[in-house]
Amino acid sequence: QVQLVESGGGLVQTGGSLRLSCAASGSIRRINHMGWYRQAPGKQRELVATIRGDGSTNYADSVKGRFTISTDNAKNTVYLQMNSLNPEDTAVYYCRTLAVSVTSGSERSYWGQGTQVTVSS
Repeated sequence: QVQLVESGGGLVQTGGSLRLSCAASGSIRRINHMGWYRQAPGKQRELVATIRGDGSTNYADSVKGRFTISTDNAKNTVYLQMNSLNPEDTAVYYCRTLAVSVTSGSERSYWGQGTQVTVSS
């Protein structure tokens, strides 16, 4: 099994910054993909940013130029640097990985428990 633990959420004013972290642990054989998603009240969960094993990234249009996703492969950790935050960024942010565990031998999707980000106007 693979476990994901997120940290770094909180309350920030408009224009401020936050850095989210997500550490993967467990019987990991290989991580193929890591990403951040968010879900605002009354809305569907949406993709924020993803990063593949080759380093290629993908961002939602709404966060391009403001958010940066990165990884520390040695620590199996993914980060999301969020700058120029606005109230529309308020949501629960979830970390997700596509990983192969030692026990399963096949790629599976794993989700973290989520961390709240609140941006005040």
